[in-house]
Amino acid sequence: MIETKNLTKAFGKLLAVNNLNITVNSGEIYGFLGPNGAGKTTTIKMLAGLLKPTKGTALIDGIDILKNPIQAKGHIGLIPDSPMVYQKLTGREFLYFVADIFEVQRDSAEKKANEMFEMFSLQDKADVMIENYSHGMRQKIVISAALIHDPSVLIFDEPTVGLDPASAKLVKDLLRVLAEKGKTIFMSTHILEIAERMCDRIGIINQGELIAEGTIQELREKAKDKTANLEELFLELTGGEDTKDLIKFLGY
Repeated sequence: MIETKNLTKAFGKLLAVNNLNITVNSGEIYGFLGPNGAGKTTTIKMLAGLLKPTKGTALIDGIDILKNPIQAKGHIGLIPDSPMVYQKLTGREFLYFVADIFEVQRDSAEKKANEMFEMFSLQDKADVMIENYSHGMRQKIVISAALIHDPSVLIFDEPTVGLDPASAKLVKDLLRVLAEKGKTIFMSTHILEIAERMCDRIGIINQGELIAEGTIQELREKAKDKTANLEELFLELTGGEDTKDLIKFLGY
């Protein structure tokens, strides 16, 4: 459902992403991890068609995002780390607006929107302007908008940012249900515990290059540590020696 072939992005002399080759299958939750500045958000923007690669290709459900951007984007639901909304619309108006962009029939949009409002406990805020929403509520409405057209691929950049614990758990449960229904989840997060518990496979990018990929067990084999958790594996593979020493010093 997601495939990149030598996907590369350079900003002048800075090589943000270098020959990235990954494949994410239908029904899979794929965790995309890396230190700050590793190239995660740049990759996400290229997958979503928001940033043109310097070279290489990205395929969404077999569709080239560069050659057929409108068709490819119809298969994508994107949830950025910072909710981007029209604040002078109500939550309901915003969902209908997004549904219209994706040419969703109004009766289907109404049904889906009501399901989202109920799931996220936003029924009493549905007709309130988004400028009056909290950050967490805006994150919920953005997630709802990403699901309104029933996409086959969901791309999350920090899926639980700004959410309270109950809402974060709801989102995590929702992602697993969607994966079981055959949706493809591509998820970037700094919360390694979430990635370890949720993801079927994990890719680790560092300085623009994919340095490791696989299940937790496969990453353990690569790091030659059969008992390590994802945090320990991440630090081992990305060379976070200073952080490891600090964690050891603090007794964690």
